[in-house]
Amino acid sequence: MNRMGQFFRLIKINYVLAKHGLDEIVLATRFFAPIRFIKYFNPWFWLRDKNASIGKRLRLALEELGPIFVKFGQTLSTRPDAIPQDIVDELEKLQDEVPPFSGAEKIIEQVYGFSLDKVFAEFDKTPLASASIAQVHAATLQNGDSVVVKVRRPNIVKTIRRDLGLLYSIAGLAEKYWTLGRRLHAIEVVEEFEKTILNELDLTREAANGSQLRRNFQDSELLYIPEIYWDLTREQVMVMERIHGIPVADIQTLRDYNVDMKKLAERGVEIFFTQVFRDSFFHADMHPGNIFVSYKTPRSPQYIAVDYGIVGTLSKSDQRYLAENMLAFFQRDYQRIAELHLESGWIPADTRVTDFESAIRTVCEPIFERPLKDISFGSLLLRLFQVGKRFHMEVQPQLILLQKTLLHIEGLGRRLYPELDLWQTAKPFLEEWIQKKIGPKAMLQKIRRQLPYILEKLPEIPELAYQRLQQPRSTTRTIIDRRHIETKKNNGAFFGIGITLLAAGVVSYLLSHNLLHPNFTLSESTWYIGGAGVLALVIAAWPRSKP
Repeated sequence: MNRMGQFFRLIKINYVLAKHGLDEIVLATRFFAPIRFIKYFNPWFWLRDKNASIGKRLRLALEELGPIFVKFGQTLSTRPDAIPQDIVDELEKLQDEVPPFSGAEKIIEQVYGFSLDKVFAEFDKTPLASASIAQVHAATLQNGDSVVVKVRRPNIVKTIRRDLGLLYSIAGLAEKYWTLGRRLHAIEVVEEFEKTILNELDLTREAANGSQLRRNFQDSELLYIPEIYWDLTREQVMVMERIHGIPVADIQTLRDYNVDMKKLAERGVEIFFTQVFRDSFFHADMHPGNIFVSYKTPRSPQYIAVDYGIVGTLSKSDQRYLAENMLAFFQRDYQRIAELHLESGWIPADTRVTDFESAIRTVCEPIFERPLKDISFGSLLLRLFQVGKRFHMEVQPQLILLQKTLLHIEGLGRRLYPELDLWQTAKPFLEEWIQKKIGPKAMLQKIRRQLPYILEKLPEIPELAYQRLQQPRSTTRTIIDRRHIETKKNNGAFFGIGITLLAAGVVSYLLSHNLLHPNFTLSESTWYIGGAGVLALVIAAWPRSKP
């Protein structure tokens, strides 16, 4: 976009901000104090609703500025750790719904390089839904499969890059003149938004996310993910199986179909924790518009999820942090929560654990006075992040995304079944996960994963052990008795033999218990081999008389 176009676009943005009274935010800063009186020259100052909150005015301004600013507002709503809650509540009301565009057929034909009728027996020109990035059409393939076709908006890349440049300019001004802008790290937020929205532009990336989720829940009774038609999917076009289900927000229809609402709510929680702790890969845009319920099995309800543009991933350390923190919350073990934060490096190493523990207790104890079923775990995590902020804790973006998703799940679950006790639903899952990851089974799994490497290096162990024992203990010692050299050789031989036999014993044990190969059996020779290895190690370590 040329500079003249940017100039006029910026004028429109300033006009919209002034129209909704957001000029007062800038004029309220110390820098503009001498000219604060100019707000009275803004005609909208006298016409707008004086009782409207800043959050509401910001939401209305973003809606008027267009789809890219709406999506940016939605991104801001995922930062309750930095933005006042009243503004977050308003930004959550932003709806990514824009008028449909025409000419989707031409775009598809340009992408494929041939006419539409070679692929689709039927194509509905009226879109099922329209959003800021793309819109969706119903279609039927030549083989009779019913599908939906997601088509990226024309010229959307150009529009996004234009508005991103303006967002960077606004973020720079916000950090310079607005306290909230500095606290929010406005430029970093725009950078994160740029990465997210540019990823959403590539529909093959969304398709890949959908394929991963489908593989994770293959043949699951909990969640169904539609099939992706990869041979028809491109950067600008995605084709996937069309699903038919009840919108999860349509409570009356769910009841008309006699859906088990209690089980439906609990399964929503189970799906979330399965994605987070089993798969480390979770659908992070689980608002009601993207979630449906199958008609087929109302007494054993199955969710159907669509729109995979935003997903979250967690590292093993993130998983462990979350699981142990959640269990510590269940047990009101505030000292353990504080220690976990320190161990993970999320708070500075010089932080006094007792001070952080006291701050957490002050926040949590009033909450725990209520029945567990009435406590929002998502809100509790948010309070924890806010406490951590006072201790200079840097909250990781993936955990903010997870916390936001958990709030959606909680809200949805309690709307379906008001008596849902998320804590009791989640606790057994977390305890089982901790046991698998930290208990004896976890240790055996780690050994099993490392065994190929151990077996590869096994023949080299005696020689390596001998070379290690040959190294002198002191660089100043130059004369070594020949008898002592022989003793070390013998020790090295016994040590190497011992390690080899012990490793062979471990492998034999695992084989005999079908941990490596399902059909392999071995007699009690396992114990003889392992025992011989231990004996060789004892002989190697037995003290000898000094020469």
